[in-house]
Amino acid sequence: MFDPVQLRSFLAVAQTGGFTRAAQRLGLRQSTVSQHVRRLEEAAGRRLFLRDTHSVQLTSEGEAMLGFARTILEAHEQAVGYFAQTQVRGRVRFGASEDFVYTELPQILRGFRRTNPQVDLELTVGLSGVLYEQLADGRLDLVLGKRPPGGGSQGQLVWQDKLVWIGAEDFRADAAQPLPLILYPPPSFTRLRALEVCERAGRPWRIACTSTSLSGVRAAALAGLGVVPHARSLIPPGLRVLPDQVGLPDLGTTEFALTTGRTTVRGPVRVLAEAVLADAFRLHRAPERTG
Repeated sequence: MFDPVQLRSFLAVAQTGGFTRAAQRLGLRQSTVSQHVRRLEEAAGRRLFLRDTHSVQLTSEGEAMLGFARTILEAHEQAVGYFAQTQVRGRVRFGASEDFVYTELPQILRGFRRTNPQVDLELTVGLSGVLYEQLADGRLDLVLGKRPPGGGSQGQLVWQDKLVWIGAEDFRADAAQPLPLILYPPPSFTRLRALEVCERAGRPWRIACTSTSLSGVRAAALAGLGVVPHARSLIPPGLRVLPDQVGLPDLGTTEFALTTGRTTVRGPVRVLAEAVLADAFRLHRAPERTG
């Protein structure tokens, strides 16, 4: 009843927040993506999106379809992988942003290895800025990381996300004191954004803790040392979105993209990129925790 091709277009629109971005991500025309979603709505007999000239939002039925689509596509990918006879061989040097430490990235890589047993993976987890430098230097073949909004020249958009302030369950910021920040060291997109918005808003700040890893940032936040700028759909366990009651400046949005090196995309790199894009919905399915 529900076509996997139509479901992928539906998920891409839900993840990227628009038909144009979804089409860019999928390598399709916008009209094709719109047609896929319209046919899916006809098959379901329900309206899945509310559309106007400025935004696209899921309806309550669309939220329900989101969960079903993920389950259907997971089963579809498992079936395809089971019966696929791949001859792809080689090695892929894959860089993934620290943001994905607590996601289902290991499961995606496990599925890739199951269907591509002759491909060896060399995984590097780090800051997006550092990974892009390594990609430019030829030390990585493929990077899944953050980029500034609208950075279309850098990689293929996977999804757009809201940046929020997160902290421990019992953390309360004091509006009369400089905002204690827990940040990654440079080059870090979230670090730069946090400092920029605080300066622009005239909000005093201090760097309470710096860590090169998400595990370290999470530990510092759980200890109540300060607040962390972070992607809303990738909040680490134990932390929550802080309520905007102490003048926390708006952090705006960020984008996650899949970027290949300058050389021609080889078989193993192409296959891994396709696998990540096909399963991208699993990377940011954690529920938002608010206080």
